[in-house]
Amino acid sequence: MEKHEKIFSLVGLNIKAYRKKAGLTQQELADKFSGDRSKISLIENGKENFMFSTLLDIADGLNVDVKKFFMPIKKD
Repeated sequence: MEKHEKIFSLVGLNIKAYRKKAGLTQQELADKFSGDRSKISLIENGKENFMFSTLLDIADGLNVDVKKFFMPIKKD
């Protein structure tokens, strides 16, 4: 796995975890910023070469600091 693929995977897993913690579906999250559910799915699965502005929109929709997407989530 290439370095950038690891980052995409980490970001995607974190977005999915924060989305689920917020109790949102992919569609509900996409609706918060006029996004597309399929794009959320691709990002969560590490398959999307996303723009940083998209991450900012997702972070706003989840009320999460965007830098948290790049850090491993601590298990409670």
